[in-house]
Amino acid sequence: MDAIPDAPLLLALDGVTKGFPGVQALKGVSLELARGEIHALLGENGAGKSTIIKIIGGIQHQDEGRILLDGQERRFHSYRDAIAAGIGIVFQEFSLVPDLDAVDNIFLGRETASRFGLSRKAEMRARSAELMRRLGIEVDLDCPVGRLSVADQQFIEIAKALSLDARILILDEPTATLTPSEAEHLFRVMRQLRADGIGMFFVSHHLDEIFEICDRITVLRDGRNVGLVRTSDCDMDGLVEMMVGRRLEASFPARPDTPPGDIVLEAKGLRIRDGAPESGFVLHRGEILGFAGLVGSGRTETALALIGAIPCRGKQVRIDGKPVRLDDPAAALAQGIGLLPENRKTQGLMLGFSIRDNVSINNLDKYTNRAGIIDRKKERRITLELMQQIRIKAPSDETESLTLSGGNQQKVVIARWLNRRCRILIFDEPTRGIDVGAKAEIYRLMRALADEGCSIIMISSELPEIVGLCDRVAVFRRGAIAATLAGDSINPEEVMRHATAGSDQHADHH
Repeated sequence: MDAIPDAPLLLALDGVTKGFPGVQALKGVSLELARGEIHALLGENGAGKSTIIKIIGGIQHQDEGRILLDGQERRFHSYRDAIAAGIGIVFQEFSLVPDLDAVDNIFLGRETASRFGLSRKAEMRARSAELMRRLGIEVDLDCPVGRLSVADQQFIEIAKALSLDARILILDEPTATLTPSEAEHLFRVMRQLRADGIGMFFVSHHLDEIFEICDRITVLRDGRNVGLVRTSDCDMDGLVEMMVGRRLEASFPARPDTPPGDIVLEAKGLRIRDGAPESGFVLHRGEILGFAGLVGSGRTETALALIGAIPCRGKQVRIDGKPVRLDDPAAALAQGIGLLPENRKTQGLMLGFSIRDNVSINNLDKYTNRAGIIDRKKERRITLELMQQIRIKAPSDETESLTLSGGNQQKVVIARWLNRRCRILIFDEPTRGIDVGAKAEIYRLMRALADEGCSIIMISSELPEIVGLCDRVAVFRRGAIAATLAGDSINPEEVMRHATAGSDQHADHH
C-alpha cells in the first residue's frame, strides 16, 4: 500500500473478514494508518465502515485476518483493551452523561483517587483544563454537559480520548450536527493533533470535508476495498464512482420533457419577519421547486410560515385558485400539505416506535371503525404496501425506526405522508446525513412522486442537488426570494450570484 512518506505505520488491518447471520459485513478488508495522518473511511451505509470501527475498538471481533499495531499482531478482547493500546473512538452518538460536568465525563470510570479513596477533583480539573487548552476550546468545566452546545460536547469526547493517551483517534461523523464554523474549528484541532503525531480515521458523508482535511482515502463497497487514493490524486466524481459504481450526474433522474401542470399553490405577500421584504411564489402540479440560498436566508422560515408552523407578518395563500387560511400545520395538512422536517430524528420520527407506528400516526382514522377499534390487519397491509412501493429496507414493519439507516428513516417519513395522500410535500434538507447511494434513491423517489402529480418544494443547502433535481429554483436572500430561475438559468453560478449579492430582480419564470 502507498504509505505516507517517512511516517511509520501505527495500525494495519490485513485481510479482515466479519460475518453476521445472513450477511457478510467484511470480505478481506485491508487498511492502514500512518503516524500523523488523517485517513478518510468512505463508503455508503452498509459498506462496512461501522464494523471496521468496532473491530479496531475491540467491540466486535473479526472472523479472519489480523490487526497489527506498531507492526505487532494484536487481538483486542474488549473496548478496554483497545483503549489501553492507545485507540480512542468518538462515536456519532455521544457517550456522555448529561447531568455530570466535563471533568467527571472525561474521567468517568477512572476517577483519580487519593490514598483514602477520595476523588482528586482538583487534579482532574487541572488535567481537563490542560486538555481544553490543547484543543483551543473554552468550555465551562463545571457546567453539566447536557447544557453545553453539541460542538462543545464533541470536544469533550475528543478530550476524553486524549486523556487516555490515545495515539489513534477514530472520528465517526463528527461534523454531522456542527455548524460550518464549528466544523472549521474541529478541523483546526485535527490539524494540530496531526502535527502532534496522532493518526486519525475520519468518517464523513460530506465529500468536501474529506478533500479539506484528509491525507488519504480508503473507499469501501459491499464490505470490500475498492480503492486507496491520496486526496491530492482524485476528485469528487471519481470518489463517487468508486463508492457507488456510477458518476455523480447519474444520481439525478432525468427531468420530464412535458411542460409543468396547473398552478396548485400560490403564495403572495409573504413576510416572515419585521423588516424583511415581501415575496411570493407559485408551485405547479408535478414539479420540484427548489428553495436555495445561504444559511439564514429565510428558506426554511418561509416554508414553516407558509404552513402556519411559525408566525409571519403576512401572507395570502391560494390552493387550486381558492383562498385558504393556513393558520397551523393541521390546517395545512387538511389541505394536503405535508412537511419532512430538517431534523428527522427529533422532529420527523418517533425513534423508539416501529415503522408501522410511524407510518400510521397521522392516519389512524383510516383504520378505525365506528366503535373506535383499530383494524390492525388493514394497518399492517397498507404499511407493507408502502414499504414495498418506496423500497424501505427493513426486516419487517415491526422494526424500530431507531435501527434504520438515515435514508430508510427518511423514507418512513415519506411513507407517512403518502399514506395521508398529501399532494404537496415540503422536503427540508432531504438528504442531510445520508450516503451517496441513498441520496440517489431519495432523488429517484422524489422524481417518481412528481411524475405521479405530487408537487414538491425542496429546501437544500447542497447546490449539486438543487441544480441536478429541480425544475425551477427560488433563490433566497435576506428573508425573501431574490430570484426564481428556470431552464438553463439553473446553474451553480447563477444561484450563487442571486444568493450572495448579484441582483434584486425577480426573474420569475412560471
